[in-house]
Amino acid sequence: MTMALSLEQALTGISGILVTPFGSDGELAPQRLVPIVDRALTAGLHMPVVNGNTGEFYSLTTDEACAMVIDVAGIVNGRAPLLAGVGRSVRDACRLAKASADAGAAALMIHQPPDAFVAPRGIVDYLKAVADAAGLPMMVYLRNDVIGTAAIADLCAVQGVKGVKWATPNPLKLAEAKAACDPSIVWVGGLAEVWAPAFYAVGARGFTSGLINVWPERSLQIHSALEAGHYSEANRLIAGMKAFEEVRAEEMNGTNVTGVKAALLALGRDCGPTRPPSAWPLTASQQTKLDEFIARNALT
Repeated sequence: MTMALSLEQALTGISGILVTPFGSDGELAPQRLVPIVDRALTAGLHMPVVNGNTGEFYSLTTDEACAMVIDVAGIVNGRAPLLAGVGRSVRDACRLAKASADAGAAALMIHQPPDAFVAPRGIVDYLKAVADAAGLPMMVYLRNDVIGTAAIADLCAVQGVKGVKWATPNPLKLAEAKAACDPSIVWVGGLAEVWAPAFYAVGARGFTSGLINVWPERSLQIHSALEAGHYSEANRLIAGMKAFEEVRAEEMNGTNVTGVKAALLALGRDCGPTRPPSAWPLTASQQTKLDEFIARNALT
């Protein structure tokens, strides 16, 4: 089946981070994603993402992450380019990268190594090892920018790196890093819809979204407004979904996935609970705020 978009087009669109569904036994239940993926792709989602942080990547074993990319690739079935997250130890990352390539993923999202002793030049070697293992284009996922602009430029110079998912609330540093790198690199807003206008203003294109699991139509409306340069309209649309992101940001972002899965449960698309150390369930006040958001927007 021919993909609707090229990788380059998809990177500038919405990278929709899919949840990882669990059954009542706590095991993977990937088929619960079918209606979620179908709705998101029908709404126009540019690039579904498996094994991202909204997918509880760090709660999965490497075997589970490999199983998820295989199953999600089958669910997507070529209707859009699939971005597959990889990370943890370099051997785990390489194994998962190879499994993702074999499953048909279009590109890899490289989680920023969380190890306490990470050298910027060590991350360069990490990227090269993953590239050798899979031979796929890569998106670098930066959750902090303390390595500095020069080191970010070194990462972007690794053969195969096509984009950066910028997930720090520093748009001016994003602009500085963008200016220091090859102009072909795509800079994607990695803090979802709320931060997308600020990142667009300094040259990012596209953004990540967990909202696509619940309300993909609104995400696509926001993307269209930003692409047209209609910032006031984008901000109006974002204001209507901001309560959802506020619930997700509570408890040091520990309810990030909880909010998504609680919304799916309320809407009859149960994907199971989150795994510790994520919070589960929402507190009473958090659930009330989420229920009001769902009712106010007549979500179904």
